[in-house]
Amino acid sequence: MKIAYLGPKGSFSHNVALRALPAAILQDFETITEVIKAFESGQVDGAIVPVENAIEGSVHETLDYLFHQADLEAVAEFMQPIKQQLLVTSLDKPIETIFSHPQAIAQGKAYINAHYPKAKIEVTASTAYAARYVAEHPEQPYAAIAPDSAAVTYGLVTAARDIHELEENFTRFWLLAKTVPLFELPQLGQKLSLALTLPDNLPGALYKAMSVFAWRGIDLTKIESRPLKTVLGEYFFIIDLVYHQPEHVKFALEELASMGIQSKILGKYGVFQMETARND
Repeated sequence: MKIAYLGPKGSFSHNVALRALPAAILQDFETITEVIKAFESGQVDGAIVPVENAIEGSVHETLDYLFHQADLEAVAEFMQPIKQQLLVTSLDKPIETIFSHPQAIAQGKAYINAHYPKAKIEVTASTAYAARYVAEHPEQPYAAIAPDSAAVTYGLVTAARDIHELEENFTRFWLLAKTVPLFELPQLGQKLSLALTLPDNLPGALYKAMSVFAWRGIDLTKIESRPLKTVLGEYFFIIDLVYHQPEHVKFALEELASMGIQSKILGKYGVFQMETARND
């Protein structure tokens, strides 16, 4: 099985792929869109993509592409604890420029403001790209915000540990695939993710959409609006729900359709817990 992930080696996506699918052949890509397109085109058998972070919220590139441009579904979700480290090539150099992915920068913003308020911030495609770039320029006063695995992969040392703001910092990752592999991971539950598009001529459309789940006792774990990219003020809604009663969900979707509310399934998946990874 060949799996695409957001690279390079040492990224959180790489760590998830290694732990969830240890026998898979892994191929890294520079952007989330490229990861998904590799699966769409048949270049790989599956794709690992980040979906949501506990601090920074949804990964819009993933969700927007799956809604607007793809006809794919998630078959598994992995909950990865996120530990952000400040990595350098040497502890005896000043830190004047810090590289990382935007979400990692936001997660470590308080620490950076407190300890390196004059440092220049540079955005990279992933935390692992940041670590690799710093490693390639050992003569420069650079640092990267990245995981422990990136430090091991690129030979960096840790200037500061666990600089993220919240201790309970997790990122959700989805596996896009045609079949569901077997995972040697603890399963936390079963979920369904939907994208809903509401009709313009239905008063209280969002309330009515939510009510079809509420009166059936279907628990929602998330609701978020995203621009439809048509005109200003038009949105679609991403809904995550507990998928313990498939028949109830089936009838709820039928009721939505009867009201003219369009639904697109983004994923039907088991939720699996990943362990915190250090120095791997």
